Amino acid sequence: MSLPNDDPRKTLLIAILLCLACSILVSTAAVALKPLQQANKENDIKRNILAVTGVNQEAGTLDELFARFEVQLVDLATGEYADTDIEPTSFDQRRAASDPSTSTRLSSAQDIAGIGSRSDLAPVYILRDGDEIDQVVLPVHGYGLWSTMYGFLSLEGDFETIRGLQFYEHGETPGLGGEIDNPRWRSQWQGKKIYDDNDQLNIRVLRGYVDADSPQAKHQVDGLSGATLTAQGVSNLVNFWLGEHGFGPYLQRMRNEAGVI
Repeated sequence: MSLPNDDPRKTLLIAILLCLACSILVSTAAVALKPLQQANKENDIKRNILAVTGVNQEAGTLDELFARFEVQLVDLATGEYADTDIEPTSFDQRRAASDPSTSTRLSSAQDIAGIGSRSDLAPVYILRDGDEIDQVVLPVHGYGLWSTMYGFLSLEGDFETIRGLQFYEHGETPGLGGEIDNPRWRSQWQGKKIYDDNDQLNIRVLRGYVDADSPQAKHQVDGLSGATLTAQGVSNLVNFWLGEHGFGPYLQRMRNEAGVI
């Protein structure tokens, strides 16, 4: 440090020391804040699950309200609850989907949601009214125009009527594809039927508007103006996760047990 201020060696030394100090500071902050970031992420998931089911979030603390949900891991291939020691509330579905040992690679024909691989297990969030299932919340995701959209789809206890659809993470264009966050558009999903009279999966987002007088109206949702590809992405991801490669086997089993079919 006794070198003259205009000596290039002193300038280089100070720059190195400054970079070293900043890197230590940033690394320390990242490590220290990681538990807080994880907690915030988990709380955001809980808030979205409460929102998609219509639970009054002012009726108690976040943890108290979320404790009303029974969380189970489903084996998507069989539709049965998984026999595993994994704690359902700590299961990382994204990480599992990226690991070949815990996921299934989808063919192009199967992969209508554009996700590449599907985790072999997936959590479901069950809300009961006494001994009866009131709603079941399914995590869903799929590709839109610019991003993978992550959200939750809630079904009524008949396992065929939609209660709500809510996205908590996406990168779609604000004012266009970003309208999937618009409460007015999301409200259209409530009450829609996912199966037709022949018990076939039949739910989709249109390119235009739903004809209220059409017999198919109960299976359809208005499109998004100027965001055709995002709307198609939503339609695809909903159909994938409700279909045979998603939660379809689970829903069929639960409908059988409930005497719906």
